[in-house]
Parts: sequence; structure tokens; C-alpha cells
Amino acid sequence: MENRKIRVAITHGDTNGIGYEVIFKTFAEQAMLELCTPIIYGSPKVAAYHRNALGIQANFTIINSAEDAVDGKVNIIAAVDEEVKVELGQSTKEAGRAALKALEKAVADYKAGLFDVLVTAPINKNNIQGDSFHFPGHTEYIQDRLGEDKHALMILAGEQLRVALVTTHLPIKDVAAAITKEAIMEKATIFNESLKRDFNISAPRIAVLSLNPHAGDQGVIGSEEETIIKPAIEELSDNGVCVFGPFPADGFFGHGAYRAFDGVLAMYHDQGLAPFKTIVADEGVNITAGLPIVRTSPDHGTAYDIAGKNAADPTSMRLAIFRAIDIFRNRMAYDEPLQNPLPKLYHEKRDESEKVRFAVPKQKPKSTEEQA
Repeated sequence: MENRKIRVAITHGDTNGIGYEVIFKTFAEQAMLELCTPIIYGSPKVAAYHRNALGIQANFTIINSAEDAVDGKVNIIAAVDEEVKVELGQSTKEAGRAALKALEKAVADYKAGLFDVLVTAPINKNNIQGDSFHFPGHTEYIQDRLGEDKHALMILAGEQLRVALVTTHLPIKDVAAAITKEAIMEKATIFNESLKRDFNISAPRIAVLSLNPHAGDQGVIGSEEETIIKPAIEELSDNGVCVFGPFPADGFFGHGAYRAFDGVLAMYHDQGLAPFKTIVADEGVNITAGLPIVRTSPDHGTAYDIAGKNAADPTSMRLAIFRAIDIFRNRMAYDEPLQNPLPKLYHEKRDESEKVRFAVPKQKPKSTEEQA
């Protein structure tokens, strides 16, 4: 690791969207190639098509394996063998299949240890569906393939705000049933660990949002705050997680209360992401926490409406790469002291058995003189 740059794998996403455009614009800056070695999982032919359609200068090197990646170059692996018809701005099953093949190849290479971090360009959640992909999005797919029995947490991060979600891609009608004490505690615990390990925050303060308007008004507008969310917060606090709430989402964001916290745990997708995107704008990054892999993505979609028009802003893609590198380094720094803990200098000689520890000591009988 010390002798080479961090290897950043980037999947090309939906081939009819703005994936290649934001990738090429990001690495048009020479400083990016000095920071890391990009490995694009996609199609050299599709990449060339986008380059020509956009009329931009973008050079890349075609490699057969991530092991062959060249520092200082934009490397592309042909993860898609067959010809792919590009129809800019259109949602097609062909584009979905191409996006999935790139993702599958990148996951296989991660398992083989061929790169360090993964950045995913946007996919279309509809056209990618099929026998090999039946998930609401990247987060759930990556958890299934690389989770190792661990659960993923979706975090949206910007300079001013970090939002994590208890539920992610669920219909609104299913949200309330999915809000359980166990789910809140699990997600808050992962969030707390990620803030420490991934963001280098030593003692994170987490705000927990309510589910109902006005935090339920003590049961008048809903009981989840009293029966589920508050008990979860109390137990988390007992376990050493610094959590506060539940806060009504409207006033919490409207009055800027989020500035007092290191992270905000929202109950459902739009509750957290609508204010996040309003506050952070184009500088947000989607992070998958809780898993062994470091994975980030830009906080935007395929943007079919501007595909091929050279109008896409690469800021979020650039920040996704920065964030992935930062998290990779932070994890190494956090984990290193834990690898070889110092041995104890001495061992106490004591009986640890349950019987001895909890036995009530017998009183010594008083002598005849003491009784007198």
C-alpha cells in the first residue's frame, strides 16, 4: 500500500446517462491522477462514444485486469463484452444490463483484492432489474454480495450535514411497520461507529428524528415516538451512544438545529434526503457504511435530461472519490492501534467463578467474651 497510490474502482453506471461525462470531467484535472489510480469498469467503445458525443478531450488506457492498472492514467476494463447500443437520455434494458455487468465485475475484483475503494456511477433502478439484480439499489445489492452477515447503512454526507436512514428504499405505506426499536438501535450503532471510524469524530453526537408530525404530540398524532423511538434512544444512551431526540423534522431542519450534531438519523428516505439535498445542494456524497468495502457514489441520478449535452456538473463525483479515499485512510488509522494491543504487564490472581464472586461472606461467630 505504501508503494502505490490508492486504487479507485469506478463502475460506469447507466450507459445512457451522465456517468462517463462526470468521470471524464473529474479526471480532466491532473491533480486527480496524482491522488489516486482510477480503474473504470465499463466499455472502451461506450466510453469513446460518450467522449465523441460530448466533444471533450479524454484519454484512457485499456487494460485486461485491475492488476495491470497504470498510475497516472485513466484505466478502463472491458467489463461488458458485447456491443452496447447507446441511446442517450433513454432508459433501456440494454443500458441496465451493461450497468450490472460492470458492477458484477467490480464486486468480483474486490473479493480478489485488486482495488481499494469502490465508487459507483448512477444506475436506473428499473432497467437494471433482472435475475441477477432484484434490489432497490446499489446499497442493498452490495450488502447482499459483500456484507459478510453485516448490515449496511446509507449515509448522505456533506460539509454541513450527515444524514443516515433507518429505512431506505421503501414505499411510504410500509415505513411505519419497519420502524422498530431493534432497527433504530442497529442503525444508530452502525452510524456511531462510522462517524468514529470513517469520519474521525471521537465522540459523535447523533440527533434522532421522530416519525410523526410534531413528534407525535405525546400520542395524539401517533404512538411510535413513545413506544418505539424513545425506548431505543434510552437504551442506546445506556450503551454509550450519544443520541438525542426524537426531534420533529420540520423544526429541526428549519431552525438549523442540525448544526449542533455530527449526524442525523432519519426514519425514512425523503425525511432525511429532501432537507439534505436542499442544504448541501450538489456537494453531497452517498456512502455505504457498516460493510468491509469502502463504497461511495455521487448524490445524483442518471440525469437523462442532460445526457450527452456536456452540461453535467462533476462536483459530486469528484467529492465521492475524495470521500472514499478519506474513509479508506481513516479506517487504516483507526484500525492500526487495535491490531496489536499491548499485553498486560501483570495478571491478578483471583477466582473469577460465579460462585465466589457472588457469594455472601459468612460472619465469624462471636466468642463468649464478645457475647458478654
